[in-house]
Amino acid sequence: MNLFDYWWLMPLMAGILLALVAGPLGSFVVWRRMAFFGDTLAHGALLGITFGVLTDINLTLALVLGSVLLALLLLPLQNRSRLSSDTLLGIVSHSTLAIGLVTLSLAQGIRVDLMGYLFGDLLAVERIDVLWILLAAILIAVLLFWQWRALLAITVSQELAAIDGHPVQRLNLMLILLLALLVALAMKVVGILLVSALLIIPPAAARSLARTPEQMVFLASATGVISVLLGLWASFHWDTPAGPSVVVAATALFAFSLVLQSLRDSRRSA
Repeated sequence: MNLFDYWWLMPLMAGILLALVAGPLGSFVVWRRMAFFGDTLAHGALLGITFGVLTDINLTLALVLGSVLLALLLLPLQNRSRLSSDTLLGIVSHSTLAIGLVTLSLAQGIRVDLMGYLFGDLLAVERIDVLWILLAAILIAVLLFWQWRALLAITVSQELAAIDGHPVQRLNLMLILLLALLVALAMKVVGILLVSALLIIPPAAARSLARTPEQMVFLASATGVISVLLGLWASFHWDTPAGPSVVVAATALFAFSLVLQSLRDSRRSA
């Protein structure tokens, strides 16, 4: 029997691949306090789905294009707007989500599984989706490895990084585009409303236990993978939605990390 005949293999591969690359990218999101930025990209990506449906192009490609274009728009807006960053992101997040939903509802003769995009449908992942995620994972891993020290430098201090000769603006743009790519592809797994959880919760769990940035990245990826395994097991065992089950598993691991940190702190103070 062909290995790919097992129906659970595609969701498992997709979830693990996303968890592996969400670890390092999510760590930068936590370090740079960009959680709301990822949430905005996820909400705005619905416009990409709308564009894909109306133009009849591949929805995964439309999602990626929509997220990337929104990221390119948000970067200069944050620098030039008189509004605070969280206010601007809140406006863009909710308005793009609403515009996408209204546009889809007005389109004649078009039916889209909005629940699948809002909450994810990991069990519906196909080979082509896994291929997209694999290519994106390779690209993200290569670029992060190549620019790891420079990205850490601009995360600590952009002014000092610029003095050291790092191209701060280009590195910021690269990080934002990689984040947009991951958000677009993760929507198929955990959905628009839960995609930020995949980026934030595993790194947050790892942060309390790690002593170096590299340790945090490794622990974040490991936490994400374990969350996928536990979430899929729970989904199969109790017939719960796969995407939210993964997030619940990640939340449980985060709570466990807090307990471990508390025990470690109490031993040090004893």
